[in-house]
Parts: sequence; C-alpha cells; structure tokens
Amino acid sequence: MAEAERIIGTPDTPGDSGDTAAGADGRDVVTERPRGRRRIAVLFAVAAFAFALDLISKMLVVARLEHHAPIEIVGDWLELNAIRNPGAAFGFGQAFTIIFTVIAAAVIVVIVRLARKLYSLPWAIALGLLLGGALGNLTDRIFRSPGIFKGEVVDFIAPKHFAVFNLADSAIVCGGILIVLLSFRGLDPDGTVHKD
Repeated sequence: MAEAERIIGTPDTPGDSGDTAAGADGRDVVTERPRGRRRIAVLFAVAAFAFALDLISKMLVVARLEHHAPIEIVGDWLELNAIRNPGAAFGFGQAFTIIFTVIAAAVIVVIVRLARKLYSLPWAIALGLLLGGALGNLTDRIFRSPGIFKGEVVDFIAPKHFAVFNLADSAIVCGGILIVLLSFRGLDPDGTVHKD
C-alpha cells in the first residue's frame, strides 16, 4: 500500500514523512525530506521539455515549411501545413488575440503559485504540460508579428476535417485531460485523496 501511495503521490503518513535519526537526548527525531521540491522539479522539467519541443518545431516550420505547399504525412488525412493563428488553440477566437495573451500569462502565474503546494507526481506532470504549452504559445504572442502581445501563433499539424494546431496546443489539451482524470479519481494537487 505504501508503494502505491508513493507512486500516485499521496502525502507520507506521519511515520513515513522523513528519515529517522537519533537526537542528542537519544530519542528518535524525524528529519523532513524535500518531497515537494522533487514534484516541483518534475513540473518544471516537463514544462521545459514541452516548451523546447514546441519552440524547436515552430522554428523548423517557419524556416522550412512556411510559404510552401503542405507536406502529406498520412495521405490527405494528416498534413504539415504552416499557418499563422491570431486566435486561441485550434484557431478559435481570432478577434481576441490580446485577451488570449493575458489569459495565458495568468495561467502561468497560477501554475507557478500552485507549485508551492504540489505533492502529487501526476499533478506535477499535468501542470507541467499546461505550463509548457502556455509558455510556447505566449512566446509567439510576445515575439512574433504583427507586434508585442498581438503576435500570431505558428500552427502546422493539420488533420483532415479538423483545425490546424501545434505541439503547445497538444500539451495543453493533454494536461487538461490528465487534470480531469485526476479530479475524477479524487486526487488533489497536494497529494490527498478524497472521496465524494
């Protein structure tokens, strides 16, 4: 049972919260292990990986695919087709670029603040995906044309009969799905499990 709790990231039980060492008076003293710090490290590692993958893919797309014919990957079912998207994920809300920029920045701030109370490995992964995806698209909003905070996001993954998207969008969606699944299971970011 303790192994299963460790894997899903539930908090340690009082007798399991740290290493035991003998104090000066001979009694056992529990020393805290930085479990929360490890979860925070996972969150930022996942975010950095998702952000780097998104950034590199967009650089390649802009350099080699933009202003060229789409590249078929799986017949006409999946193509690489570079477009600039002023809207949200999957091309929605193209008239509200500045609003989506503010929302992305707010999401990043909330995730960073929540990280201090994070003791669940699955939540660390989910929030890392959200953070990396939000950073990826926010970078486009800040640095790409037509201007700061109005930049258009580079999208290039084009399934047939579906909106064109990028790896940042994929990370955000995967993180969101994982959060929904964790919530249904009753696992909170602090590692506690509740039953409704």
